[in-house]
Amino acid sequence: MDKLQQQALQVTKEIVVKFIETGRISPTNFSEFFSSIYREVLATISNDDNAPTER
Repeated sequence: MDKLQQQALQVTKEIVVKFIETGRISPTNFSEFFSSIYREVLATISNDDNAPTER
């Protein structure tokens, strides 16, 4: 797993945990949402052509 995938996995975990805490996702059905959230996060951070560069 490359660094970008690891970052996407970490962000996805944080998002899913926050959704569980707020009641938007239940622990019993998180698997329905995890992969789609992961794919969206990975696509977003992979396609950062418009992101500002770090200085």
